[in-house]
Amino acid sequence: MIQRRLLTTISRMTEEAKRLAGCAAVDNHVQNNQVLGIGSGSTIVHAVNRLAERVKKESLNVSCVPTSFQARQLILQNGLNLTDLERHPELDVAIDGADEVDSELNLIKGGGGCLAQEKIVAGCAKSFIVIADYRKDSKEFGQQWKKGIPIEVLPVAYVPVTRAIQQQFGGVVELRIAVSKAGPVVTDNGNFLLDWKFDRVHDWNVVNTAIKMIPGVVDTGLFINMAERVYFGMEDGTISFRDKPAH
Repeated sequence: MIQRRLLTTISRMTEEAKRLAGCAAVDNHVQNNQVLGIGSGSTIVHAVNRLAERVKKESLNVSCVPTSFQARQLILQNGLNLTDLERHPELDVAIDGADEVDSELNLIKGGGGCLAQEKIVAGCAKSFIVIADYRKDSKEFGQQWKKGIPIEVLPVAYVPVTRAIQQQFGGVVELRIAVSKAGPVVTDNGNFLLDWKFDRVHDWNVVNTAIKMIPGVVDTGLFINMAERVYFGMEDGTISFRDKPAH
């Protein structure tokens, strides 16, 4: 009973941390007459809820480009304007979550399976803002996130890509298997996901480029030098943020 109460308390604390981060990003970076990229995952729900509140209260004119089917549903359920990259190939701001953030503001993303579309949308934005709770903050990749780096691949290529990554960079690569269906997880793009559990620290910029060059790789969950600012909702109910280091 005590353990159950503790888990419930931690869960509530984590959700509140996510809410704080999402609200901070929307309040500080969303303005009238903008086109926004809307990310995927549990934290983004709070950001979209806050966005809908501001649109109603302030009569904001904003349009939203989703990164996934989930994001599209969130936009529609909240009565927000839905658009796409064909009509708006340049976005003012993209807001998304992350599975892990290192000291250089590099990200691991794709735990929810939407990495390719998330990276495309983030790359189209003048400003890419990330929201996360305190559990996602690390000095180096792998300290907090233990599930590996997601890599989206064409189904026909998953075995050759697995072999190539393991031969070049070590570690273990696993095909992500679905929980509630037989067989592998299939992305919104109809592709498979590999999770690379690396066994040492790498030069992530070099690794990202090299993996993307392997035939059959769609994209990686390494978001290198893309985030402008990350908001962290903290355990004590405060918000902290980090900006991209100046080199």
